[in-house]
Amino acid sequence: MERSGWPETDELVVCTVKKVTDFGAFVELDEYGGKEGLIHISEVASGWVKYIRDHVREGQKIVCKVLYVDETKHHIDLSLKDVNEHQRREKIQQWKNEQKAEKWIQYVAKVTKTSKEDLDKFISTLYEKFGSVYAAFEKSRIGGISSLTGIGISKEVAEMIKKVAEENLKKPQVEIAGYVDLTNPLPDGIEHIKKALYAAGEVNGEDISVDITYTGAPRYRIHVIAPDYKKAENILKKSSQAAIKVIEKEGGTGEFHRYSEHEV
Repeated sequence: MERSGWPETDELVVCTVKKVTDFGAFVELDEYGGKEGLIHISEVASGWVKYIRDHVREGQKIVCKVLYVDETKHHIDLSLKDVNEHQRREKIQQWKNEQKAEKWIQYVAKVTKTSKEDLDKFISTLYEKFGSVYAAFEKSRIGGISSLTGIGISKEVAEMIKKVAEENLKKPQVEIAGYVDLTNPLPDGIEHIKKALYAAGEVNGEDISVDITYTGAPRYRIHVIAPDYKKAENILKKSSQAAIKVIEKEGGTGEFHRYSEHEV
């Protein structure tokens, strides 16, 4: 979706390479009406660039960082080397989301008989308030139409945005994990551990998934999927506490350990 105005310094932008020369590459900024920018050869890649076409080619879709903008001269300097892989993937995903949102908002305008002039106005408002049109659909799905009517969007349009969001957006999910060490010295200790794990797995809630797996004596992994981190953390805590309570009641011991980031 095209944005009005000019990009800001340090902003990440999606570009299409239009022309490659010995001193740099000329690109069009997809999100800003095809405004032209230049990537100097020194900003194409780290280190010495012998053949610029080893790094960029005509027609390629790339993500660049805005270094400098001169609106009076219609000039934009960009950097390709200052964008890491994580930033590139994240920006491309955001851009794809905006492409979806463009189709959705056009549909909303058609159903509500919103004029092009009014559509352009509230698209600008959505960018100003939420940073993107896609984010407005997410807001309406999670927070209801008040998040839109509160910034001047009509109730009719807000309700349609929410309806489209509910039909097209997946429910957000986060995953977290932790471990419980369970031991019981009694002859039938394994049965008590099973009982404790059953209690841990019984802890649940709406849109919550709890999965418990054996990782190696005496450790068991509790994996939680929930709509948000707060709910996930709450369920993980309750699940581990339930297991520890049962095992201690049966003469054993239990201890909870939080996961390392790479282990989820």
